[in-house]
Amino acid sequence: MLLASAVVVWEWLNEHGRWRPYSPAVSHHIEAVARAGPRAGGSVVLGQADSRLAPYIIDLQSMHQFRQDTGTIRPVRRSYYDPSSAPGKGVVWEWENDSGTWTPYDMDVGITIQRAYEKQHPWVDLSAIGFCYVIDFATMGQINRQTQRKRRVRRRLDMVYPLVSGTLPKSQSWPASPGAAAAPPVPACACPQCLLVMSVKATVSASGPGTATLQPRKVPAAPPATSKAPVPAPGAKAPDSVAVVRGSLKLLAAQGSRRQAGSAPALSSASATTSPPGAGSSKASRPGLGTVNRSHLQRLAIAQSRVLIASGVPTVPVKNLTGSSPVNPALAGITGILMSAAGLPVCLTRPPKLVLHPPPVSKSEIQSIPGISHSCRKTTKKQAKKGKTPEEVLKKYLQKVRHPPDEDCTICMERLSAPSGYKGPQTAIKPDLVGKLVKCGHVFHLHCLVAMYNNGNKDGSLQCPTCKTIYGVKTGTQPPGKMEYHIIPHALPGHSDCKTIRIIYNIPAGVQGPEHPNPGKSFTARGFPRHCYLPDSEKGRKVLKLLLVAWDRRLIFAIGTSSTTGESDTVIWNEIHHKTEFGSNLTGHGYPDINYLDNVLAELAAQGITEESLAQEKD
Repeated sequence: MLLASAVVVWEWLNEHGRWRPYSPAVSHHIEAVARAGPRAGGSVVLGQADSRLAPYIIDLQSMHQFRQDTGTIRPVRRSYYDPSSAPGKGVVWEWENDSGTWTPYDMDVGITIQRAYEKQHPWVDLSAIGFCYVIDFATMGQINRQTQRKRRVRRRLDMVYPLVSGTLPKSQSWPASPGAAAAPPVPACACPQCLLVMSVKATVSASGPGTATLQPRKVPAAPPATSKAPVPAPGAKAPDSVAVVRGSLKLLAAQGSRRQAGSAPALSSASATTSPPGAGSSKASRPGLGTVNRSHLQRLAIAQSRVLIASGVPTVPVKNLTGSSPVNPALAGITGILMSAAGLPVCLTRPPKLVLHPPPVSKSEIQSIPGISHSCRKTTKKQAKKGKTPEEVLKKYLQKVRHPPDEDCTICMERLSAPSGYKGPQTAIKPDLVGKLVKCGHVFHLHCLVAMYNNGNKDGSLQCPTCKTIYGVKTGTQPPGKMEYHIIPHALPGHSDCKTIRIIYNIPAGVQGPEHPNPGKSFTARGFPRHCYLPDSEKGRKVLKLLLVAWDRRLIFAIGTSSTTGESDTVIWNEIHHKTEFGSNLTGHGYPDINYLDNVLAELAAQGITEESLAQEKD
């Protein structure tokens, strides 16, 4: 389409399907390489514009961003916006995240906010573009319409995004424009990555169409050839393009070694050694590596990785497509550079997929768990215990101290030799009485312990505020719901020798009771039913039995504020971690995790649930 002018914003696609903008400086760098056309090599090293993006390379041929240390690939795109909009004026709108740092809004959101700001509107509702937020310009705050949570926002000035004019291409792929070849030459970069790109291009061009393992890229406007390329005689050996590349790589490796040894930089004059032979020929075309066999490409990549290591490029283990064995990121990164330099899409690996659920399971395949009766547990509303006052409960776990030690009460922070500093409702216990918990031996004002008990669940149990030792049977405030459990015929990663225990929790929304934070107020229950997984091993079944005790004691869930969404008055996990990913571990809540079963047993013990609890439940 035709426009007088527009600003270009380069963006990348995140895991949530949202296009996120690169900064103006990075967009200028990408745009400069894109406008230079195929002469620039087709690869953009983002670390040259922003040191924080050092692991990232963009392959303009396939329009993908490649991360060298992890192998992750994400799509990128080149978007156009009105020069009078926020990116054309260098205006960036940002919101404050939970860690206290600032995150820029998506470009369309920032443009909408800036438009309302310029019109001097008091606020702007973002629901029209799919977001349940209101931006209040008076307070410079973002308000979630559902949860009413507020965050700070800010408006700052940055560089203006790159400006283009004339006819804009319909496609966002590279090269950026047909007339890019007329642009002034871009100075050659002397970093090891760019030198390798140039060396590969030189070798590929030198191989020519007569090389048996290379095929030239077709040029649509070229006239038909009048003569065929010479065919090697039977038994003759074709030129080895890999050997030629190795020659240039040895030179680079030697330069890298000299550089590490402390000599003068040897890479500054490398452009002379890496210029393509016959570069002045008008018949030269950019050949591809589509027919290079696997062993040659592998040998080539390994040789190139050695060069990067010799040049001082750090190496960190990463995982590849074909297995879990560690490979050198230099190998992964340089293979991507090689492929992009030869005109191939960089596709070493794909971002790992989140696998939350197992394959479909029929009812006939579901089995009950041996040694555990039934396959479902329900909880109802808490039944209030009557007949025991706080003083009577504490009397079971305490012994009076006639001569208090010379230290502070860790509840009120007053000296134990002085009266309690608690100023709440008065009780029948005198404020200067002191007691010691019989198991752990920690000493407190009796008045403080009574106040602490009255502010808790009032279930007849007590937990030492110093060491967390539990006295009695601790129960929680989990709302009513249902817990199902059974065996499915699929194995978890890291537990291929056994089947899987699947737990399904289901808690409906409702109204908070007297034991909850806001009695009488409704609460939400997001994400139910929640599916969780354990290996069907001896230890896995032990964990399940203890989880059943925790469920009966209403300790799995609670009502509070979600740490992930910020929503209040909602059902949340209660310090007993569960695995909710079946076939992956991208969020940290999946498998393999060799320490998970031991960790969850420790978390259950911290809630007072051990093997002794199983005997108590039977009694």
